[in-house]
Order: sequence, then C-alpha cells, then structure tokens
Amino acid sequence: MTARVLNPGLSTTVQDLGRPGYFHLGIPIGGAMDNLALRAANLLVGNDEGAAGLEAVFTGPELEFTADALVAVTGADMPIKIDGQEQPSWTALRVKAGQVLSFGFLKAGARIYVAVAGGIDVPEALGSRSTYPIGALGGFKGRPIAKGDELPIGKATLARDGRSLPEPLRRCPAMPAELRVLPGLYWHRIVEGSHRSFFEDTWKVAPEADRMGYRFRGGARLEFVERQQPFGAGSDPSNIVDSCYPYGSIQVPGGTEPIILHRDAVSGGGYFMVGTVVSADMDLIGQLQPNTPTRFVRIDMAAALQARADRAALLNRVREALH
Repeated sequence: MTARVLNPGLSTTVQDLGRPGYFHLGIPIGGAMDNLALRAANLLVGNDEGAAGLEAVFTGPELEFTADALVAVTGADMPIKIDGQEQPSWTALRVKAGQVLSFGFLKAGARIYVAVAGGIDVPEALGSRSTYPIGALGGFKGRPIAKGDELPIGKATLARDGRSLPEPLRRCPAMPAELRVLPGLYWHRIVEGSHRSFFEDTWKVAPEADRMGYRFRGGARLEFVERQQPFGAGSDPSNIVDSCYPYGSIQVPGGTEPIILHRDAVSGGGYFMVGTVVSADMDLIGQLQPNTPTRFVRIDMAAALQARADRAALLNRVREALH
C-alpha cells in the first residue's frame, strides 16, 4: 500500500520521535517538532507512539491512497478533507482506496501531523525514519516529499475509526505564548538590567523560524558585562569559546535576537546561551506562527522538574484516553 503525493504542501517531511544518541557527532536529535501531537496521532490509528508520520508546516499535503487506510491528523487547526468533505481533527478517520486526503487554510498553530495505520514505512537511518534535510538523512530519500512520490505504508490491522482525543488533552500555546526558561551557565555574562528585561519584555516570533531554531524580536537588547576577550572566542561580547548547545538552549548573537535551538539545530558553537527552555514547552514552540507574541518565564530547577513530571502525566492521560 502507498500514499501518492498529489501536492506536497509547503514543506512536508517524514518524522518520528527522532534519533537521540548522535549529538556528540554533530547529528541532531531530529523528529517531530510537536512530539505530543505525533504521539497522539499514532495512538489514534493504533500505531506505536514512535511510528513515522508526516509533519506539514503552514499548508497540508494532498494524498491519494491506493488501499483502504485509517488516518488521524493532529497539531495545528487546519481543516481536514476526504474527497472534499470536511472531517474532524484529532480523530481516527477511515479513508477508502482511491480517496484523497487534503487540507484547507491554516487557522491556528503552525504544524499538523498525519499518522496512517502501519506508519510511513521508509528505511531507518541511524535508528530513525525522521528526515534531516540539511544532512539528506532519513525520511523519504533524505528530503521533503514532492509531487509524484509514492509513500510506502506499513502493514497494520486497521483499528476502530471514530476515536477522538478529548479537547482538554489537546495542548496548544496560550496567547501570548509563555515559555518557561531555566537561566544557564552564561547568565552572568549579561548585566542585572538585562536579567530583568529578558523576562519582562514581550517578544515576537520572527519570520526566521524553522526546524533548526526559532528567532524572536522586539525585546530590549541585552547588555553584556565588560570582559577581556578570551583566547579562542570571537570579538563580539556574545561570543564564547565554543561550547555544546543543549536542545532548547537560547543563544542571543550580538545580544539582540534570542534563538531557541530546536530539533534540527547544530550541537555546538561560539555564542553564549542565556538559558534553556524546559523540555515540557518545546512542543509549543513548533506551533508558533511568525509574529506570535511570546513571554519568557523564569523558573528554577524544582519548577523545571515539575514541568517535566506534569507533561509525563499529560502523556499518560492521552494514552489512557486512546487505549
């Protein structure tokens, strides 16, 4: 069985939960930007949570199925259609052979996730089917899908259609978005006034927001503590001797525009990091559109650990609702 790509959308890639374990070699974790949405889509169609599906940003693909299938679409609010008839999101939907799955215009959020019973059965690369386009690794031939592609679908026993995830379990960003941040190792590099302004100001998502990182604008420029340029570091006050970049870390080149490093980001470099967004909020970033107002919220380690526990509890509630 295959899904024939009639229209790929703006940028649609095969993604699963990523390939952890290779960051020290410069290969990013990859995987779905909104991890929870992909897990939910897979559970709806009876797949393992880590099965490969499609991630589409801003516009959805148009897919024709060569055999009966069960699909679910989660994530952003984007009208779902089967042969032109609108269908509910976050719901298991039956698609008959020859029917076409398509999408309307985006209403809210940024990324949708399309799961098909059996999963997108492309070859694994380093233990994952996720697409890393810059490295031409994984996914469908190492690139976003294109018109005319035939996406292989794995074998599956079709689960019951009509199952839906209750709305309270569908996590979406608030407005303005709030991202919890733990100050990092280089927090001392900026002055006390910048400590306050970074968290007090409202920032906006810049157009330069993708799988590598989300850039933000509009807040006050960060001022740096004076120092003597270290050997091996650049001359800009934001430069450091090269360091590792954790997933979710926030670098601020020149002190002007924070960049949150996401699933396909590089693993190290020469810019200081003001802090790190907690893992529990990284899914939300993948659903932020350009110009979305955003606040950074300062928390401590205890609150970060609690946020992780709360997200794990939410995921367990999703599992319970769909089993």
